[in-house]
Amino acid sequence: MRIFFITPEALPCSRVGGLGDVSYHLPKALSARGHEVTVLVPKHRLADKLILTPLPELTSSINLSISRRTAEYFQHDVPGSHNLILVGCDDYYDRPGIYGNEFGDYDDNAERFIFFSQAAFAAVEKLTDFNRPTAVHSHDWTTGLVPMLFKVRSGDNSALASVGTVFTYHNLANQGTFPYYDFAMTGLDWSYFTYQGLEFHGNLNLTKAGLLGAHIITTVSHRYARESLSSEGRGLEGVLKERLKDIRSVLHGVDYGLWNPASDIYVPANYDCQDLAGKAVCRQNLSRLFGLSDDERPIVAVVSRLLARKGLDLIAKAMPDLLNLKAKIVFMGTGDDHFISILRETAAANPGKIGLKLSYDPALTHQIMAGADMYLAPSRFEPCGLEQLYALKYGAVPVVRATGGLDDTVEDELTKPGSGTGYKFNEYTPEALTDALAKAIDDYGRADVWRSLMLRSMQEDYSWERAALAYEDIYAQALEAVGDRRRQGDS
Repeated sequence: MRIFFITPEALPCSRVGGLGDVSYHLPKALSARGHEVTVLVPKHRLADKLILTPLPELTSSINLSISRRTAEYFQHDVPGSHNLILVGCDDYYDRPGIYGNEFGDYDDNAERFIFFSQAAFAAVEKLTDFNRPTAVHSHDWTTGLVPMLFKVRSGDNSALASVGTVFTYHNLANQGTFPYYDFAMTGLDWSYFTYQGLEFHGNLNLTKAGLLGAHIITTVSHRYARESLSSEGRGLEGVLKERLKDIRSVLHGVDYGLWNPASDIYVPANYDCQDLAGKAVCRQNLSRLFGLSDDERPIVAVVSRLLARKGLDLIAKAMPDLLNLKAKIVFMGTGDDHFISILRETAAANPGKIGLKLSYDPALTHQIMAGADMYLAPSRFEPCGLEQLYALKYGAVPVVRATGGLDDTVEDELTKPGSGTGYKFNEYTPEALTDALAKAIDDYGRADVWRSLMLRSMQEDYSWERAALAYEDIYAQALEAVGDRRRQGDS
């Protein structure tokens, strides 16, 4: 198949969070399975570091009703993998941030990403039958307009009408909701601005555009798919229920070429299930890096954005009890100033017991996972999550709240002793968090139990190949849905 990914961020040219990883690793895995994959992404400022080839034949003039802008296109080949097409418009994308700066989101984000969506659609229109995609896969509100453009505009173009469209919502906390007058920039007729269309409480909702336009909808964990049908749908649960038969869920994956303690180039000693000796060396290294005391107490790691939705409010409330546990805790991340202040004060008052790095350092993340005994993720909600997947592979046993992908990827040792891969708690309370972590610390003191638990966690398989296999089937379903939609007269 020829597959087009349309995404606001993608390594190696841009990344803010997990979407940037997904938009690199999933195309790479699909390419390895013989598919022809192209990733369309805005030409953000960091892309200038890549070797780019202009594609003047794709140049398009985009009318946004408030202005007319030119979209320029550039190509970059990811060695041995997929192709990148970058959409350039310096007024929109030559900025220090992808979505915003230190003061918040950019005021013109609706304009920026409606332009990108229209430019992506225009590029597909100009491609010949030889290189036009068979499936288009767009991601989150930033590209939600794309499936709707295919649904509305491809009726008179049989080649475009045969393209299967897939829309993935990664996190419904961000839906791309903008004032109603921004709808004019979509180029769609105002008849689509109704409660059955893109209107959402009087505003424009670009995630809703994706949910209504795509042939198949996906999200990033089975649990999150279920949660989205209730309050986690954040107002879109009704639309999701109407499209329920078309919703699929696929967990993110891990590139075990990068995230594998047996071959990791960032850690001081390698180890695997047959020989765990290197884990002790990595543990000593982590203690040194974070200034922890040199003793046998387990090291608990928190690698996360320091935000309330990631459970930092829960950690803050539980901190007095956590400090009484026989464990040391390391934190790495950036985020809310309120939580940063709490962690700074706590670390200063508890040297040797609490370690803190207020940054995101990819190499240090590897060293933390390799050296930690446990990984703590008490998120209020977590559509999928990646860090717990890294932790499993490195034998940093996860202690997580049973929500979204955390629930799907961790088997609970508390309810299934002897067969778990980590520890889960359900209630969003400091007591529930502390109790689960205390049980993990207690089991850590039982060497045979803990070794068996580590080995089970390290043998879990969440490879990107697994996700690629699932998406192959989903793209095929999208192509089948093309015919269904035609038969129903819904172009």
